[in-house]
Amino acid sequence: MVHHHPRQDGRRVPPSPSSLGKGLSVPVNRRSVLGGAVGLSALAALTACGGGGGGASVSEGTGDITFGSNQSDAVPKAAYKKIIDGFMKESGSKVTINTVDHNTYQEQINSYLQGDPDDVFSWFSGYRMRFFADQGLAGDISSVWDNIGSNFSESFKAASTGSDGKQYFVPLSYYPWAVFYRKSVFEDKGYEVPKTLDEMTAVSEDMLKEGLAPIAFGDKDGWPGMGTFDILNMRINGYDYHTKLLAGEDSWESDQVKEVFNTWTKLLPYQQKGGLGRDWQETAQGLLQKKSGMYLLGMFVSQQFQGAEGGDALKDLDFFTFPEINPDYGTDSIDAPIDGFMMSAKTQNGGTAKKLLEFLGSAEAEKINADADKGLVGPANDMDTSDYTELQKKAAKVVGEAKNIAQFMDRDTRPDFASTVMIPSIQSFIKNPKDINNILKDVEAQKKAIFAA
Repeated sequence: MVHHHPRQDGRRVPPSPSSLGKGLSVPVNRRSVLGGAVGLSALAALTACGGGGGGASVSEGTGDITFGSNQSDAVPKAAYKKIIDGFMKESGSKVTINTVDHNTYQEQINSYLQGDPDDVFSWFSGYRMRFFADQGLAGDISSVWDNIGSNFSESFKAASTGSDGKQYFVPLSYYPWAVFYRKSVFEDKGYEVPKTLDEMTAVSEDMLKEGLAPIAFGDKDGWPGMGTFDILNMRINGYDYHTKLLAGEDSWESDQVKEVFNTWTKLLPYQQKGGLGRDWQETAQGLLQKKSGMYLLGMFVSQQFQGAEGGDALKDLDFFTFPEINPDYGTDSIDAPIDGFMMSAKTQNGGTAKKLLEFLGSAEAEKINADADKGLVGPANDMDTSDYTELQKKAAKVVGEAKNIAQFMDRDTRPDFASTVMIPSIQSFIKNPKDINNILKDVEAQKKAIFAA
């Protein structure tokens, strides 16, 4: 049975199972891919980031702490530093930031948390958070929520709550997945924002004639293609079916899933060629340079626009929600992942760690982050949004009006299933769409084995 957390306004967040299963060792992040084993030196570097102590449970002691960050890209890295600097100035405590590149961080997170982890560390809400909470690797921060809870909607609290009803996560930001485009390109060419899939196909045909790659696509790292599957499945089959499928409760060989891939197959002629050899940053550059017409991605795509063309490029960036396919569902659902922080269960400085987490959940910290990274929106109710760009204002509105909010495939299903099965399967489909029946047969067989573990 799938359980949904009700939002105050009737919207829903993804299901939250009591456990992610046994034997999971390597979750996958939306901005990274499991590219094989990371060298021992990389693992050593990550585990060496630890905050010290290595105790079996959280101590309420105070003192200096360490902060583990996976934000190695320039824009978010600078934002995190500014936030931590603000906390140190306000609290008088010292926080050492240990930044590790996305791939290493995500590939080694389980070993890292079982070793000598940082006191506070970057992570994700939902399934991804609950897995480590269920294993006893994350510290209970319910007392932090006693202080910050009134500043967040029930949906954000639900996304931060473990299987035992306690809180283990503090949200810092969220961002929608949508179809991004440059306003000047649409204006110059006379393109209209499509409201239906047929209209999107017609616009794509016009773009092809103009020499543009209609739908920018880069899936070198494996996770971007998940976003295309998510939105097609929710548009065609609806949010409830999508969550059931990702929870392992429906067959990947169903007619509904085959219809998703049949629809995707019809879009492939408009999808940018060579996508499996291109990462999201390179793909975003094509949109920036007006070589591509549209790009389905998270709003962090704007990082590649910040500062470009004297600041005009970011002002020229806009988006629309993926158009309607099935009128029964319209455009009622959207992927809008939540990023934030957790506390290690092993910290010996739980007092300082909780003070930092309380600061991270404040309007002050979330404003620093949103001001620095224009691709993000802060979830705090009392955050000053007067400096939001038009893009951020629109993002908050679109997500706020969505009936159903999904977190993204690699956060809404078991991470081992997302990484070991769905990444190669989607890439195999891109290579050979005619083989989809065999691909889905293999997906279903692996799903049964993984979810039964």
